[in-house]
Amino acid sequence: MTGGSGAIGSAICRRLAVGGCHVVVHANHGIAQGEALAREIAAGGGSAEAVAFDVTDADASAAALEMLLEAGPIQVLVNNAGIHDDAVMPGMRREQWTRVIDVSLNGFFNVTQPLLMPMIGTRWGRIVNLSSVAAVAGNRGQTNYAAAKAGLHGATKSLALELAPRGITVNAVAPGIIASPMAAEAFDAETVKRMVPMKRAGKPEEVADLVGFLASDNAAYISGQVISINGAMI
Repeated sequence: MTGGSGAIGSAICRRLAVGGCHVVVHANHGIAQGEALAREIAAGGGSAEAVAFDVTDADASAAALEMLLEAGPIQVLVNNAGIHDDAVMPGMRREQWTRVIDVSLNGFFNVTQPLLMPMIGTRWGRIVNLSSVAAVAGNRGQTNYAAAKAGLHGATKSLALELAPRGITVNAVAPGIIASPMAAEAFDAETVKRMVPMKRAGKPEEVADLVGFLASDNAAYISGQVISINGAMI
């Protein structure tokens, strides 16, 4: 679970643990939060560990994944690592564009590609990529973020075609406004009511339940899909 220490990521980790997964909580700078979450999951009867590496660093990612694979194939992968660095396009710095694309797209490749052959060998797997409503509808000031997450949509659909004969599904989940410290800074209650027909922000646990379903045997015939969860925003 990349980006596992944030609000949505930690909710997904808890949900997967309840479903019987041994959860590897990935973090980059938030390793303390990742370790705390792993302890919380273990204290609740689940199984978890934390790992830290920069998904944009191909060599560091490969080394960390090689160590994890010593215990056996990883059969459920949730790509949640992503960052915001917002600015309207006329004023966007090149590094803002590059960094956001790097984390979401190069990070996706650096983590996913090394896990594929071991997963293929088991003929069962689930890959879920976390996207955003911004990739579906666009959003002012987020051309970089929308482009990065929309790129995941294409990757999701293509990889799903490649892996379908191997019993591996690949889907994307595109949340709207989900309650979190970051969302609270960007959207006050009145803005949420104006933007969201359901008049509230989503809960991280609601996203986690969707991801948990997609990671289960019950979702074996769902692949190559971009599934929105946004309270009817679009």
